[in-house]
Amino acid sequence: MKKSHIAILVGLAAIVAIVLTTASDASTYVTFGQAYQMASAGSKKQIHVVGQLKKDSRGEIIGIEKSPDHLSFSFLLIDENNQEQKVYFNEPMPADFLRSEKVVVIGNYQRDTFVAQKILLKCPSKYQEEKLNASL
Repeated sequence: MKKSHIAILVGLAAIVAIVLTTASDASTYVTFGQAYQMASAGSKKQIHVVGQLKKDSRGEIIGIEKSPDHLSFSFLLIDENNQEQKVYFNEPMPADFLRSEKVVVIGNYQRDTFVAQKILLKCPSKYQEEKLNASL
């Protein structure tokens, strides 16, 4: 074999390895019920759950508990099936957390609490107000 053929085969093998590694880490969004079932079955896999922060009848966010040192906090999240779950995050509250439209928590269950390793926020678009004003 020529050296160029060997180099191409090595490159293709590297690409296949990268794709397989990335595909095994991929995750889909699940509900808290599905996440709890996965944890009960012994899965330690990082799970993605999307939801909204719990609000009272006036639209005020409720259920946020900050630690005394403000280095961690917990909050109530309602998933797509309207199941409410307490989520614990061992880091300070992200900026714009209280303004987010949707919250994605990535983590797993530890007993009856969902422990998030990461939090992703979908905040209101700063262009939404401009679109509304432009249409008037």
